[in-house]
Amino acid sequence: MLILGIETSCDETACAIVRDGREVLSNIVASQIKTHAEFGGVIPEIAAREHLDAINVCIKEAYREAGVSANDIDAFASTVGPGLVGCLLVGLNSAKTLSIVHNKPYIGVNHLQAHISANFLETELEPPFMGLLVSGGHTQIIYVEDYDKQKIVAQTIDDAVGEVYDKVARLMGLPYPGGIMLDKMAQEGSKNAFKLPRARVGEDEFSFSGLKTAVLRLVQSFNGKELPKHDIAASFQECVSETLIQKLLIQADKYNCKKIVLAGGVAANSELRRKIAELNNKGYITQAPKMKFCTDNAAMIASCAYFNPIKTDNPLELEVFSRG
Repeated sequence: MLILGIETSCDETACAIVRDGREVLSNIVASQIKTHAEFGGVIPEIAAREHLDAINVCIKEAYREAGVSANDIDAFASTVGPGLVGCLLVGLNSAKTLSIVHNKPYIGVNHLQAHISANFLETELEPPFMGLLVSGGHTQIIYVEDYDKQKIVAQTIDDAVGEVYDKVARLMGLPYPGGIMLDKMAQEGSKNAFKLPRARVGEDEFSFSGLKTAVLRLVQSFNGKELPKHDIAASFQECVSETLIQKLLIQADKYNCKKIVLAGGVAANSELRRKIAELNNKGYITQAPKMKFCTDNAAMIASCAYFNPIKTDNPLELEVFSRG
């Protein structure tokens, strides 16, 4: 089954064609990072206009790269939410239009479940497994009992990991997108340079707002003197990654699940990937998506459409939603 997926939930215009949820025939991504860099973050109205400019080009390139035509596609899919409403509408309307014109089914996809599905791409991964989803807007631990049977067992009660990374990077004067830069700097610093707090919350909760405040106070303590940015970055990253792994193992043991999967944009983080891989030495089986499938892309949308679509009697009546 060939599915063409479209992703426009934030600042990436993406289109991909995937066979049977795993074989990626094409995966086109048009990034808007340079556009939003001068503002220090994504401007929703600008992002939506950029999607309008890029969507048809991305669709055409996806067909070309895959070596197929619209007649070969069995279904068209897009992200329904969560995301920026104006941006989501571009992808939703494009996929629905293709579905109507070519008389093929339309499939709506939840963006968060799509990040989990990124692990099915070009792999033989099968449920059940415990998934750690870390992105700019969400931090969740999800027990994936089956492809279409998932349960959130832990999540953040305030800031998401990706959000904190970007805010801490901004405190340190790093350019947008700061999370990537902070990760690179951390690799050259000492993770034991500064003792940063771990939030005292329940085992099924995360909290990172206090950590963000602690870094703010640390930066202010230098009172204009040169910041040891590499050491601050490394100490911050150690605190975050250690907390994530600790909570993840609590849930994995609670559900007697030895298979662990990483997902989301922050799944590209070097320290988190290293710590996840180390769990293989402790009796766990772990997996992280390929780097190209970590950040927002349409291949994961097409995969999710195959394995875990939004179930509804009339998909063409689906509307976008901003939070989930």
